[in-house]
Amino acid sequence: MKFGKRLKQQIQETLPGWRDQFLSYKELKKLVRSISSAPTLLNGSFEYGRAEEEFVYLLNNEIEKFNAFFMEQEEDFVIRNKELQQRIQRVIGKWGPNGNHPSEADYKEEMAKIRKDIVDFHGEMVLLVNYSNVNYTGLAKILKKYDKRTGGLLRLPFIQKVLQQPFFTTDLISKLVKQCESTIDAVFPVEDEERTREAREAIIVAGEGIFRNTVAALQSMQEIRRGSSTYGHFSLPPLNLPDSELIQSVQLNSPIPTV
Repeated sequence: MKFGKRLKQQIQETLPGWRDQFLSYKELKKLVRSISSAPTLLNGSFEYGRAEEEFVYLLNNEIEKFNAFFMEQEEDFVIRNKELQQRIQRVIGKWGPNGNHPSEADYKEEMAKIRKDIVDFHGEMVLLVNYSNVNYTGLAKILKKYDKRTGGLLRLPFIQKVLQQPFFTTDLISKLVKQCESTIDAVFPVEDEERTREAREAIIVAGEGIFRNTVAALQSMQEIRRGSSTYGHFSLPPLNLPDSELIQSVQLNSPIPTV
């Protein structure tokens, strides 16, 4: 499947509020086609220079869009992570065995709600890491297409710039993903086999929920990377995902179809 169709699938599988934040790949592809098909736009000419400037301008606008969205989500995730930790402490302090008003029923009910919220939160963070990978991949591909069709040399310097952008730096989100999983292990300790089973059951039950979207996005991204034959300085990015046992358990073996 071509990248444009893959990207469309990624957008359909992500959260509704995120769908306008992905690379405008179709529009950029049309611009590349129009530049390369115009016989008067010779490399080095004034018209060619203006066309190239327009293309770069649009790419920079896209990067600004990625950065603004990514940093907003990142900030929100930091706040939500702190709020989840505070909720856990409040429930333990109020209804836990040593709480102010011990109640096993209330404790289990509230902790079950928190566990669901943590699973959803985990899924959203993985989707954001995937968002970074997908948009980087799209930029790399459209720049490759531009250089190939126009004889330009934009790809290397532009990608070097992209590597320094906030949306490409996912270290903090990856750290939050691991913290989220550590919280699940600490507060809801279960055996590895049971955790894997429950994770897969959660995906099935979720239907169109966040976890299903997460798995679908990861599977689609795997297909994008598998189909790439570009290496060296211009290589597409590695699938830069957190070192997560939960992700690995569902990433390639989910029973949920992605088409």
